[in-house]
Amino acid sequence: MPISELLLREFDVEMPNTRRTLERVPADKWDWKPHAKSGTLGWLAGHVATLPRFTLTTLQTPEFEIAGAQFPQPKHFNELLEMFDDLSKQARAAVAAVTDVQLADTWTLKWNGNVIFALPRYDVLRVHCFNHLIHHRAQLTGYFRALDVPLPALYGPSADEQ
Repeated sequence: MPISELLLREFDVEMPNTRRTLERVPADKWDWKPHAKSGTLGWLAGHVATLPRFTLTTLQTPEFEIAGAQFPQPKHFNELLEMFDDLSKQARAAVAAVTDVQLADTWTLKWNGNVIFALPRYDVLRVHCFNHLIHHRAQLTGYFRALDVPLPALYGPSADEQ
């Protein structure tokens, strides 16, 4: 079985869970943040919504330079789900098409020409794409709890959805 099939199994669980979470973002709290050092709800939701783009970048390029890169960010709630749906659809197609050989190839992340990491694409996908998205989605549910927004059931019932 190709590794891409195993990755798709996980992808097909996490993307609907992520969409269910993004659907709960309260549009009227876009600029709210739980702490002075935290990002706003809108920034965090936008980051979660656009993280599937990192999967595309990882699968379509041999390396990425962060310095000077442009990262699309939804400006308001109305753009959030459309952007997520589009990027996750493209990312799924890219994961479906990747070969085991390509997953073994080294992918490099740089900042101002300095290597931050150079890892096999498989490791980048699992840790820096998939797990990264799950981490920030969990942060988003922490924001929801502070705002008294009911948490969606993700891996089983939540305290709000029995």
